[in-house]
Amino acid sequence: MTNDFVNRKGKLDDLTEMQNLFVNTITAICKTDYDSNQIAVWASGIDNKQRWHDILTNQFVIVTQHADKIVGFATLDNGNYIDLFYVHKDHQRQGIAQRLLDDIEAEARRLKQTTLTSDVSKTARPFFEKNEFNVLREQNILLKNVSLTNYKMTKHFDNAKMPNR
Repeated sequence: MTNDFVNRKGKLDDLTEMQNLFVNTITAICKTDYDSNQIAVWASGIDNKQRWHDILTNQFVIVTQHADKIVGFATLDNGNYIDLFYVHKDHQRQGIAQRLLDDIEAEARRLKQTTLTSDVSKTARPFFEKNEFNVLREQNILLKNVSLTNYKMTKHFDNAKMPNR
């Protein structure tokens, strides 16, 4: 099913396409878990140009490509924090998120990490739970006077075992 999907390292040239995917995924996929104000504030994260530039230059970025189009991406900060994790709205439930997570976990293991953490949306929580992440706490984040609920999640793993793909 995912044979025509290729994971590769992200680069600065991917910025615009990644930002479009970020906004389109949030507005299309997360609307069952968040209201329109929350979606708008969350999606406005693309306006922070310096943050996006810093992500692409300082974090481990992996993108999934299909027919010259980015259909998913994930970023790992400091070797153990999953900062961004998005799959294109038209490519949900095709194994892309699992491939991204496997590559993120492999990079963390390569860096001798034994724990991954992330701040996970309501929408993404079931996927992360399926992959052995545990909720540490529910968080209410205030962005531009709008409250967003997410979950601080963590996964501990044995560095000797590699994930199956």
